[in-house]
Amino acid sequence: MSDLLMFVEIPKGSRNKYEYDPEVGAIVFDRYLYSSVVYPADYGFITDTLGEDGDPLDAVTLVSDPTFPGVRIPVRVIGLFKMIDQGEVDDKVICVPVSDPNWKGVETLDDISQQLKTEISHFFEIYKQPEGKVVEVQGFRSREEALETVAAAKQRLKDQG
Repeated sequence: MSDLLMFVEIPKGSRNKYEYDPEVGAIVFDRYLYSSVVYPADYGFITDTLGEDGDPLDAVTLVSDPTFPGVRIPVRVIGLFKMIDQGEVDDKVICVPVSDPNWKGVETLDDISQQLKTEISHFFEIYKQPEGKVVEVQGFRSREEALETVAAAKQRLKDQG
């Protein structure tokens, strides 16, 4: 699959939860995270997709420095993080920026540190706990499974439209 475009909603290091609102045509502030953790990477979605939860397919992009809401990043998929949020499938595609030399040799999850994988997993395990929301982390999956998930999300959007 050729390079994809990720739409950034939340920059790395933020506790602000922003979401793109298609009705408003802009990014809106959703809430400040109840927990004292920050997003471990830029967070948003893969453009032109529809996830199983009815929203665009979530994406986590490992960046050297945080970007800002509204930026589009050409990304390369390296893996998938599977989870269930409030009983719904809420997978996150793990990506790296195509144009960042610090991530040039990263092709799969095996190419990133265990520490970074632990930070990502830990963040999604606990970030909604203070709100009383139930999240079930199912762990990381291969690049191949991630690419299949992206292809299915692109097809889902086509089928809907």
